[in-house]
Amino acid sequence: MYLHLTYTLGIVKEARNEGDLETYAQEELEEAIQTPWKLILYNDEVHTFEEVIQQLIKALKCGRDHAQQLTLKVHSEGKAIVFEGEFEECLKRDYILREIELITEIKG
Repeated sequence: MYLHLTYTLGIVKEARNEGDLETYAQEELEEAIQTPWKLILYNDEVHTFEEVIQQLIKALKCGRDHAQQLTLKVHSEGKAIVFEGEFEECLKRDYILREIELITEIKG
């Protein structure tokens, strides 16, 4: 819903007349679909390093070293992009990270 509202507001501002609105909306939608989406993991004071590492391994199907690097980055910088790809792929991984109530966000 937020994505829809964001694009709707932008489209209304940019369209010159009603005929342009549909064309512009379609172009914006196509661009949004092609844009790589990012899954961001935020630091919290609840989960242990080991819990985060294990959940990253499960969500990303990555090795322990990579999961540790991501966990350290989240800890030191407050957040990190842990995955980039199609929206559906980000959503699948987001769901797994949220199984243990990690704080995440998907941006496109």
